[in-house]
This record gives sequence, structure tokens and C-alpha cells, in this order.
Amino acid sequence: MPTNYNNKRHNRHTSEGSSYHSTAASNAAAVVATNKEMSTITATNSNSIAMVPHPNRLIPQPSNSPSPTKTAISNSSPSYQTTSQSSSRAPSPTTSISSTKSENNYLNNIHLTRISSPSHLSSLPPEFLTNDTQRPLLHIDISPDGKENEYHYYLNPMKSCVIFILLVEMLERFSFYGINYTTTAYLTGEYNDDWNADLPSITASSYVSISTAVAYTTPFLGALLADNLLGEYMTILLGSLLCYIPGLLLIALTTIPNFFFGSTSFNLRIIQLGLLVLWPIGTGTVKACVNVFGAKQFHPILQSSLIESYYVNFYMCINIGALTGGIVVPIVAQWNVTVAYFIPVCMLGMGVLLFSLGTSRYVRPKPKHDVSWVCHELSRVVCGGNNNRRPKRDRGVTIQPSPTESKVGIGTILLLSSLIVPFNVAYAQMATTFIVQGSVMENFGVVDAPLMNNADAISVLAFGYVIGNVIYPALNARGIKLPTTYKFALGSWCGALAVACAIATEYQIHKVYDESGEAITVLWQVFPYFLIGIGEIFAVSAAYELAFTVAPAKMKSVASAANLFMVGGLPNVVCIMLYNACRHWFLNSGGEAHIHKLEDYATAKVVNYFWLLEGIALFGVMINILPPISKWVAGIEEAATATIKSPMSTPNIRKNIIQRRKFRKQQMSSGTDEENTPLVRAQKHTSYLKYGNGPELIKSGSMRAGPRTRKS
Repeated sequence: MPTNYNNKRHNRHTSEGSSYHSTAASNAAAVVATNKEMSTITATNSNSIAMVPHPNRLIPQPSNSPSPTKTAISNSSPSYQTTSQSSSRAPSPTTSISSTKSENNYLNNIHLTRISSPSHLSSLPPEFLTNDTQRPLLHIDISPDGKENEYHYYLNPMKSCVIFILLVEMLERFSFYGINYTTTAYLTGEYNDDWNADLPSITASSYVSISTAVAYTTPFLGALLADNLLGEYMTILLGSLLCYIPGLLLIALTTIPNFFFGSTSFNLRIIQLGLLVLWPIGTGTVKACVNVFGAKQFHPILQSSLIESYYVNFYMCINIGALTGGIVVPIVAQWNVTVAYFIPVCMLGMGVLLFSLGTSRYVRPKPKHDVSWVCHELSRVVCGGNNNRRPKRDRGVTIQPSPTESKVGIGTILLLSSLIVPFNVAYAQMATTFIVQGSVMENFGVVDAPLMNNADAISVLAFGYVIGNVIYPALNARGIKLPTTYKFALGSWCGALAVACAIATEYQIHKVYDESGEAITVLWQVFPYFLIGIGEIFAVSAAYELAFTVAPAKMKSVASAANLFMVGGLPNVVCIMLYNACRHWFLNSGGEAHIHKLEDYATAKVVNYFWLLEGIALFGVMINILPPISKWVAGIEEAATATIKSPMSTPNIRKNIIQRRKFRKQQMSSGTDEENTPLVRAQKHTSYLKYGNGPELIKSGSMRAGPRTRKS
């Protein structure tokens, strides 16, 4: 087969600029090139099927090594013969099979999207490298005003700069869950009989739900500031210093008797300002930006496959912080609630200090928009307007806005994340009704109801390791991939089982009290918390990654905020509505809402509320296993993968693109285009019948490469 075919195939991939467009013709041709040039290469990872790689995803061959080989196809056998041929063309993002076995093995084991070692740099074109030995990777981002912004990246961002971001997230979660797990008990007077708010259990639970709802709704504020005005770094810093730490400080000061204005009664307005305003606003503002800012420390192309590992570590840090905060603060609160509530203030202050120490190491992309763009978009959404944008022109190259990006908007992300709302309604009970139930149970040593929340964090850490390192690899080895909606369904099923265990515990409380008047041990709540933790692994972590991967590059923080709203904002709003609608189930025989003592709790009908939650969780299971829902989500993931961009952004490469297009037009006009030969057309047709439209990136925990099985 003529050698020039492979060169033309490479030119066809790289000449289309920064996007890989999945049209039927080009994808069919891409499969041909993939089958011929990469037949021995497999793409393996931890959470999906390893199949044919995307043609722009593998390390280019070094310029001093043999060039791409031509393949001689025998009519009698499928064996391949390779011969090397000199070439002067620049290295490409496609993989070439080396004539030597060692080079072949080297290329088979390195992935273009996992550049993390100095040995990988020799295989990259110079246009992607800097003169900085510490930050050798270059990315050029074109701002809306046409200016080129250069960003330099570390080979190992996790150790060089991301560690500071993970530390501030861990300490922030320590502070958040240390307060969140103990607020209901604090407001009902469990820690100090002489100085407390003396709120009914249902009112205290409503306070916690309102605070959590605000905390998971205000990420929209943080996202707008980060994407359009301040950037993620300044938003995190200002949100922590202006809202988060002051809110925690006010909550801690309310534990000191007679501190505010010398009042002899508990100042409810101060706790409302700290608990319902400052603290949740600071939490939401920071939380919308931290995970996105960490992901942006990785090169958007050359290290994009490393982002999955980052999100695993990020979620582990969340649960390490939640576990330690959920252990330390409740235990200390049993001794002195004032000391316990000042610990989160100190820990968050330490986290902000560590975060600021890494300032010089961070990649801080400039905001994509400005105030005028925000006003224009808001007016367009509210008043309607033309959604079509004129294509930009950059030095002779027409850059068309991706049609897929315009479809995967915030509304779509909200709908995607809404699929886990039923699970998160069950998840929200950990800091509310589970605490109310546990408060009438007998402590196991120092283990009380707030401390039992840590069973959830332990479950996430333990089962997260098992699922990520045992179950998923075992499924991959058997060629089984787990769709995103099935992960959501599994999470909802675990939530339903957790609520079922809470129902069984509720019946046991009443049975033992009716027989002996005694309380059962709080260890009965281990099962609900453990099951909620397993559900988190499937549902919540998958939702985080789904929101990040399908969102347009210019709206990552807003997409994260939309996902957080569906994770914690809307579910807690639903809980508040349920509390008010079912308030009569939380009243004792005297018609009072004070049920934090066993004799009062035994006359309430809290079990009916748990049965309602069971129905909601089961609804989440059913909605996620419906075939139309699964196909809809899979279609959005498929469309999002079409927007993956190749690192073709420097002026030299754009100049080469124009030259290659011109050369290809000349060959086509002269009738010498060998891509139209009968043999090539036959190969294209054979691949089309076998693979359908061509390579398809499947996201199952991360983006994977695999052939499409549907015929068009």
C-alpha cells in the first residue's frame, strides 16, 4: 500500500486545528488508520474497557526515530510487515509503530494525555515545551479578546502544587463536618444544659438543612466570580477570609455564656447570622472553585488523563477531613463545646495559610469573560436573543465554535445531576433525622450520635479503595463497563438500603422501650451510615466527574456549582419541605416537638417519615435504570467527547495547518489523492461495516476509547 497514505492520514487528523470532529466519513477513515498503524496498541485504565485508542491520544514518535511505517497487507493472512522510511515532517500527535521492539514497547506504554516524566518530553514537538526546566509543558490559551496567554505546567502537578489545594480542601472539610455533625445536638442542648438555644428537634434539623442548602446553592456566586471576574484563586482566598472564617468564629463565640452585649439569654440572631448566612456562603463560594482550581493545574491536553486520579485523591481528602473533623469535634464537645468549636476556626485558618504559601506555584488561568459578557448572557437568557455567534478568524484559520459545547449548558448539567437528588435526600438525613434518632440511643463509650457520622467517612475510604482497585478492574478484565446512570442507580439503591436499616432501628427502639423502658445502643446506626458511604462512591463521585467532563471549558466552575446545587442545595430544600409537611410525625403525645428524650421520642411517629424517604430513594433507583434515561446520558457524554481539543494552538502549527490544507487541495485537484483509490475505499467500507461511525470515547469514570457498535 502506498506510503503517502499514512502521511496524508496524519495530515487529515492534524490539519483540522484544535478539534476532533466526529463526522461519519472522517471517523471511518480514522478507524482505518487506527487499525493499520496501531493494531498492537491497547489503552488500558482502571474503570472502563480497553479498546482502540483515539488517534490523537498517543505519544508521537521522536523526531530522531524512524518515521511511520507502511503496511503491506497480504491477501492470504492478516500478518503485517513494516519497513521504515525517512521523513522530514514534524512529529504528530498520532502514534507510529517503531521498527525496533524496544521502541515499540516504549510507545505502547506511554499515553499522550499522561505526560508526567522527563523521559516523555523527547517525544513532544518543541511547540509544546518551554525553556523552564521546572515547568516544561506549554499551553497557549486564546482569550475572548484574541490575546494569547501562555501557561507553564509541572510534570508532576500533584506533588508540586496540587498538594496545597488538597490540604486546604481537607482542612476545610474538617471544619465543615465538625460543625455540621454537631449543630443539631448543640442547638437542642445536648452539650450544655445551662447555655443553649433550646430549639425543638425538628427546628434544629431545619436550621441544619437551611444552612446546608445555602452552602450548596451559593457555589453559583463563587462560580460567577471565578469564571468572569476574579479567577478561582482569588475567589477561594476572599471567600475564606471574608465569609467562611468569620462565620465559624461567630458560631464558636455563641458557645460562651453572656459574651454578646452581656446578655443573659442565648443570642439566637448571632447564631443565625453565623450558621445560616456567613458560614454557608463562605462554604459555597470556596467549594465551587477548589476542585476546579486543582484540576486546572494539569495540562488540559497532555495531562488530561491524570485528572481522574486527581479527583480520586480529592474525594479521599474530603473524607479524611470529614472523618477527622467528625471524630475530634464531637468528642471534644462532650467535654467542652467552646473548645470544640474553636478547633475548626484554627484548622481553616491553617488551611488558608498553607494555600497562600503555594501561590507562586499555581497555574492561574485568567477569567474567560468579564462583567459585560455576564450582563449580555443574562439579558439573552431572560429576554431571548440570537444564540448564533459569528466564527472567529485567527491568521487565516477559521475557528468555528463547537456546536456540542453550546448544547451542554448549565441546564443540561442540572438535569444530569438531578438524577442523584433522591439519593442525596437520603444522604441529607445523616446530619438531621439520623442525629435525632441517635440522640435517644445509648452511647457506646464516647461514641454518641454525632460521632456515628464518621462511619460514613470510614465506609467511603474503605469501600472506595475496594471498588476503585478491585471491582472496577475486575469488570474491565471481563469487558464489562458500568454506565453512569447505573452508578447513580447503585448509589440510590444503597441509599434505600440505608433508610431501610434506619426503619429497622426505629422499630427496635420502640420494641425495647415498650418491653423494658431502656434504650438500644447507638451502634445500630453503623449499618445506615456504611450504606450511605457506599452510595456516595457510586453516585456523588460519578456526578462530580460527569459535571466536569461534559461542561464547556469556559464554564467549569459554573458547572461545578450546578452539580453542587443538586448534590446539597435542592435535596436540603426538599428536606425542609418534608419536615414542614410531616411535622405532626415529630410531635410527642403532648403535641410538643421536643423529642430528644427517649420517653418523648417513643410516642412520636418518626418511622412514617423514614418510610417516605424509602419511597424517594427507590424512585431514584427506578428512574436511573430506565433505558431512555440511560441513552440520553450516554448521548450527552458522547457529544462532550467530540469537543476534546488537540494542542494545536501555536502560530507555527497554525501556519503548517494552512500549508497542509493547500497541499491537500492541490493533490485532490490533480487527481493524485491516494485516499480515493479503490483499495483505500474498500478498506474504509470494511471498517465502517465493522465499527460503525468510527472511534468513540466512552466515559465510564473517565474517558475511554472504544469502537462504536451501532450501525448508522
